[in-house]
Amino acid sequence: MPVCDLQELFTTLYIGFLGLIFSSFLVFLAEKEANPKNFSNFADALWWGVITLCTVGYGDTVPITWPGKLIAAFCALLGISFFALPAGILGSGFALKVQQQQRQKHMIRRRVPAATLIQCLWRCYAADPNSMSVATWKDSPSGSAVAAIL
Repeated sequence: MPVCDLQELFTTLYIGFLGLIFSSFLVFLAEKEANPKNFSNFADALWWGVITLCTVGYGDTVPITWPGKLIAAFCALLGISFFALPAGILGSGFALKVQQQQRQKHMIRRRVPAATLIQCLWRCYAADPNSMSVATWKDSPSGSAVAAIL
């Protein structure tokens, strides 16, 4: 998994955690006086937030005021996006990795013909009698080709 995907996943997790804390605090403020049985302290509101964000919804703790219900609706939508964002991040990372591997395989197929072409051109250049090459194949006076390093 690329590092950038890990950073995006950790950022998503961090934002989801902040959404959990923020929505739990808001529902605690909205429900603590109207529903003291279910939201008597922040820990109860945090439990409600975890259950709502994970889209489990046990039903043991529910807001009864309109502001609490609006916060609950927002929190439920946040929970859906909390699971959808990492799936999108992982899916795009997988698609980029497949594309990179296909591009690399295509470049490997091009490497051998390109190297052969460069070698042929170098041999033609080196075989030219007017070549200024210092280290190349030269014909010796006896007619055989030897490597001459001058």
